[in-house]
Parts: sequence; structure tokens; C-alpha cells
Amino acid sequence: MKTSDFYYDLPKELIAQDPLEERSSSRLMYLNRETGEIRHRHFSDVPDYLEPGDTLVINNTKVIPARLIGEKEGTGAAIEVLLLNRVRNREATWETLVRPGKKCRPGARIVFGGGLLTGVVTDIVEEGNRYVRFEYDGVFEEILDRLGEMPLPPYITHKLEDRTRYNTVYAKYDGSAAAPTAGLHFTEELLKRIRAKGIQIAPLTLHVGLGTFRPVKVDDVTKHHMHTEHCMIPEDSARLINETHASGHRVIAVGTTSCRTLESMADEDGKVRSGEMDTGIFIYPGYRFRVMDGLITNFHLPESTLIMLVSAFAGKDKVMAAYEEAVRQRYRFFSFGDAMLIL
Repeated sequence: MKTSDFYYDLPKELIAQDPLEERSSSRLMYLNRETGEIRHRHFSDVPDYLEPGDTLVINNTKVIPARLIGEKEGTGAAIEVLLLNRVRNREATWETLVRPGKKCRPGARIVFGGGLLTGVVTDIVEEGNRYVRFEYDGVFEEILDRLGEMPLPPYITHKLEDRTRYNTVYAKYDGSAAAPTAGLHFTEELLKRIRAKGIQIAPLTLHVGLGTFRPVKVDDVTKHHMHTEHCMIPEDSARLINETHASGHRVIAVGTTSCRTLESMADEDGKVRSGEMDTGIFIYPGYRFRVMDGLITNFHLPESTLIMLVSAFAGKDKVMAAYEEAVRQRYRFFSFGDAMLIL
């Protein structure tokens, strides 16, 4: 299986640069994964496809203002630091992406906000990422909120005026460097409609790092290496998901991050356990899904691990045909773009 099998031609003007004023007014493509049938709807129509007893699984991670601009102590050189993952068992230490990395060997000190925050490079790790230990007085999250910027993907060139629009309405736990974008379409009103219909909602958490979005640089898909991300399923959610299946109803993941968490924390029989772990699961065609019965997702980059995951669930030919249809119909693509519901 080649990476090029997942390529499609996307006109640049279809890459959404700004979120819509009303979250749930985005377009929705429904794809029947058995027949390949496609329907064109709006996201607010999602409840029409859900049945009482179904469970929606949502990722309640929260994107932090993880992009910091500072100066290297001693030279004044401009340095950009992107927080990726908090390093467990190391106080105030984060795995980061530092640009330009060549200027930041271990021992280098980076000053932010005129000294409000200082970072010390302690290690160089996988693919040139850096461990940075931060020194500060006060509460780190408050300082980050003051100094940091939202880490928008490089294909978004417009300035985000309202940083809450790069978080879901149910975002709860700080820790992501990128949004679980399928969830951006939900509003509080839409969630109320869904619950009123008898559909239950099970939250879990996966803190999204940039590894999910790294390009696949190998020709053979199976040779690609995924970075790990930390995820957690609370006991109540695990029980609800397992009860949903036991009663003959469907578990529908909101986003590829929810999917990856579910599939990582399930046994061979599809029973989900509670707890937390680091997952580097890579899902591509040939994978046997153990938990997920449906998926709500955005339209993903060509040749990405995300379009491979969607193809594993709905079939590569059906997915690539659906993407070609989305281009013809002028859907909006990527993080602030339109959505797809696959059942």
C-alpha cells in the first residue's frame, strides 16, 4: 500500500481560512460505508442520522496557547517554541518544537515576555524536538495565557480573532497543541437536541500533539512511525460505551482522536477499559475496528494518516470518491472546514 494511493487534488481556495460564524451551519456529507451512497446536508442535521440508544464519544481536550515567541539569552536571536506534550515525571518540562533548532543546544536559555518566563533546553529527543524546562513565578497556565498564541496549522494564514473558536464548546482539560476539529461544529443547542433524542454522550480525553499531522514521508504506508499522545477514558464513559454495545446500539466517534483512543483502549472483543495510556496507534486500511460503529470527521490533507484512518473505516475507494465529490461540490476543507458523517 503506497502513500500516493491517498493523494487527491485540492484547489487552494477550498482550504477554509476562518471558522463560520455559526458552528453548526457548516456543510455535512453523509457517507454510507456499505453502499457508498452520498448525501449533502448541514451539520445541524446530524441528529437525523442518530438513533435513541446510540452513544457519541467526544474528546474534551482543550487547546492551549502553545506558541511562544522569545529571545535566546545572550544573543537576542528570535526563537519560536511550540509546546507539544508535558513531560511526565519532570517538573515544569515540556517536549517542544523549537525554531531555529540549531540555535538551541542543551543548556540554551530562552526568555519570554521580558523575563516573565524562561525556558532552558535540557535534551534533544526524537526528530530534533527539545525538552524545555520552564522557570517562572506564579501559575504557568496564567503566564501562558498571557504570552502564548494559539498554534494554528500552517495552512491557515488568517489571524484568528477569537481564540475560543479553535476549541470545542465542551473543551475541558488543557493539553493539546491542535484542536480535535470534528468537534468544532457542535453547539450547546445542538448537543441539547441530541440528548433530547435519547442519544448519550461519553467524554474521553486525548491531548492532540503534532505527530498526528506530520506528513507521511515513506512510500510504504506500513513503514510510517506515529508519535505517541496521552489519552484517558473515565470509568463512567467506559461503562456507557460497553453498555451501548451490549444493548445492540452504536458507538459513534466524534473525530479521529476519539477513534484512536477507543481502539487503543479496547480488548480483542471490543470491550473498552477505563484508565490512561500513551498511544501511538496507526490505523490504515486492513485494520479491524473493535469499537467504533460510526465516525464524524472533517476533510483531511492528502496522503495524511488521518485520511488513511477514514479509508480504513469506510473503504479507500469510497472515501477517495467522496473526497472527489467534495471538491466538485466546493466543500470547505481541513480544520475550519466542513464535516463528514460515516455510518
